[in-house]
Amino acid sequence: MSKERIQKALARQGLGSRRQIEIWIKQGEIQVNDKVATLGDQVKAGDVVMHGGRKIIIRDATKKLPRVLMYHKPEGEVCSRSDPEGRPTIFDNLPGLKHSRWVAVGRLDLNTSGLILVTDDGELANRLMHPSNQMEREYAVRVLGTVSDEILKQLTQGVQLEDGKARFEEIVDSGGQGANHWYHVVLMEGRNREVRRMWEAVGLKVSRLMRVRYGNVILTKSQRPGKSRELSDKKVIELASLVGLEYELEQAESDASKRSKAAYMQSAGRPKARSRSPRTGRSKNNHANKKSPRKKTG
Repeated sequence: MSKERIQKALARQGLGSRRQIEIWIKQGEIQVNDKVATLGDQVKAGDVVMHGGRKIIIRDATKKLPRVLMYHKPEGEVCSRSDPEGRPTIFDNLPGLKHSRWVAVGRLDLNTSGLILVTDDGELANRLMHPSNQMEREYAVRVLGTVSDEILKQLTQGVQLEDGKARFEEIVDSGGQGANHWYHVVLMEGRNREVRRMWEAVGLKVSRLMRVRYGNVILTKSQRPGKSRELSDKKVIELASLVGLEYELEQAESDASKRSKAAYMQSAGRPKARSRSPRTGRSKNNHANKKSPRKKTG
């Protein structure tokens, strides 16, 4: 059975970044199989790790298909795991996990709504966020002010921000009049408040901002704010392949079979075998993600 460094294994399962885990190891805060861990220790599937009273069972990295949820973040929620001001977080509404935890793929600011991906696999989350992988992020933007063709050209060619140049890969006019004019824009990176700052750089203000797509995952009209929906195994495999992670469909089907069996046993009132948490239900809503046919501007 293959082994891997403890910080790599725990980061993969969402406990924290490798750097943060190394700090915990140096401080003696992590135990493996009832022994205090040291830097350089390796773990294998089935090893039991304890941190802060929390039990984590190491999974086999080569076999388990990650779980991925699409969450519809409403305005007013923060993307951190806890908030010193007591504001609600996206993690408050997610289903529970056993021996692991959800990792958010990027962030949206307090006043931005829309799609957030969360996964139980730290490596997948890191690859989806890394700028080198060029993952498309699409936003619906309502802009205050008059948007000329020259402004659209500036935004697609690039505007200078305090942390470097930024540009939209694509801008689509989605209609509306006056203060209610919408655009769909596509970025290949996720810097802090980047969409808002780009429009501000050309003298315009964003009055509403919503992320509607991340890579191949599109926020559906029926998914209500504050609700999550789990991606199908096929969709997870497609998403992972975009960042160079390959999973076998046969293994995905095996994982799905185990989840279905566990859900049946739970609904039948039987003791639940070791399994992942059940999927959340679907909700319907009239909330619309208006999107016009794509035409490149600039």
